[in-house]
Amino acid sequence: MARVLALYKTPADPAAFDRYYRDVHVPIAKNVPGLRSYEVTRGEIGMLGGRSPYHLIAVLTFDSMAAVQAALTSPEGQATAADIGNFATGGVDIYFADLEEI
Repeated sequence: MARVLALYKTPADPAAFDRYYRDVHVPIAKNVPGLRSYEVTRGEIGMLGGRSPYHLIAVLTFDSMAAVQAALTSPEGQATAADIGNFATGGVDIYFADLEEI
């Protein structure tokens, strides 16, 4: 199993971010081939030692890193990446990794 984590920093207008993210970005991203599940945080994001700089964290699950790479390079993946600039005014950190259960 592999996951993509998108950590969205606090935007200039959180309410506008939330509307655009749910109404426009999520439907685009859900078309990415190989996507098994799509989860997002709800409410404030906590962290040890202070306030989190993140407004929302999205976790996208795929079968493998090969599936992640295929998704990211697909037309749907490219459309998803291109859309980020339309709403993520605070910036976003995107990570992807293989996972193993221990």
